[in-house]
Amino acid sequence: MHITAQFDSGNIEVIAAHEPDAIQLAIRNDNKSDFFQWFHFKLYCEAGVEHIMTIVNAGQAAYPDGWVGYEAVASYDRETWFRVPTEYNGSELVIRHIPEQESVYYAYFTPYSYERHMDLIQWAQQSSLCEHIYLGPTLDGRDMNLLVIGEPGDHKKKIWVTARQHPGETMAEWFIEGFLSRLLDDEDGVARSLLESCVFYVIPNMNPDGSVRGHLRTNAAGVNLNREWAEPSLEKSPEVYYVLNMMQATGVDFYLDVHGDEALPYNFVAGSEGVPSYNDDIHQLGEQFKRLLMAITPEFQVEHGYEVDAPGTANLTVASNAVGERFKCLAFTLEMPFKDNANLPDLDFGWSAPRSQQLGMDVLSALFGIAKSLRS
Repeated sequence: MHITAQFDSGNIEVIAAHEPDAIQLAIRNDNKSDFFQWFHFKLYCEAGVEHIMTIVNAGQAAYPDGWVGYEAVASYDRETWFRVPTEYNGSELVIRHIPEQESVYYAYFTPYSYERHMDLIQWAQQSSLCEHIYLGPTLDGRDMNLLVIGEPGDHKKKIWVTARQHPGETMAEWFIEGFLSRLLDDEDGVARSLLESCVFYVIPNMNPDGSVRGHLRTNAAGVNLNREWAEPSLEKSPEVYYVLNMMQATGVDFYLDVHGDEALPYNFVAGSEGVPSYNDDIHQLGEQFKRLLMAITPEFQVEHGYEVDAPGTANLTVASNAVGERFKCLAFTLEMPFKDNANLPDLDFGWSAPRSQQLGMDVLSALFGIAKSLRS
């Protein structure tokens, strides 16, 4: 028996692994940070034997409520990820599984590898609709990639979509993969119509360093990028610095920042109701977007979500608030679950990469419904 996390996005420490029914593990902190929750490791084992893996520091994780009702994902081939029995006792997370093969991967959610990220960028670049722009290097020297879809023009609506500011929220990049697959389909009527009046600026991964390092929430410097949008710096948060500078150059008429929520088993959006410039026109447009998305897919709902900020109380270091205020536009944070969609549960897979991809496709239909009403 052997356990390793020496690979892209790997995160686990082995405390004891002598008996299959008494494996003790711990999740490593993000670098220079108190945040931790993402795990991803490989178990070499005897097939047909129950393995009981206890993450002993789960109760000290960033969001311990996220373990309640949660089940870990596992895979033999790193393509199909399924849920395995998991329970949280208030301090430890216990994963029980009888592997059918000699090695198996476990993770907090279906991983999205840096190799796949690079493949996604190069695949998109093949389209005549797409321009690939290098924005600059991260602190670890990785590329910050921007995809511009559609022909820019003064009359075009500028739609910005960013994902994975928090690297452990891998469902966000699965969402982007689905979003791009439809937007770059030149036989899709919704995409073709949108690109006549809109240009899309898409950042598939805002935090490649944290993604490779196996972080939950921060970049290489231990900085939460979604608290850097007021005054980003090249020293601490170059990722946000580059993107905000490019937004300033292009303008923004609609902004969507894609995330995952550890605790809430629903898909929802959080608006920028608390920013000073929020007004009735933006409110009505946001309500229309939500109504359309609910009509398009049962995966989306509005009953459950975050508490709405009172007028003037928004945290302007948060991306959707900062962008909504700076550009006086409709701006949302979209959240997906790590667990399952409680309104439409799937006992085998829970909320998954394919469902995240489909939601990305469906959001394009909702955008089509409000595109003509966006300011330009």
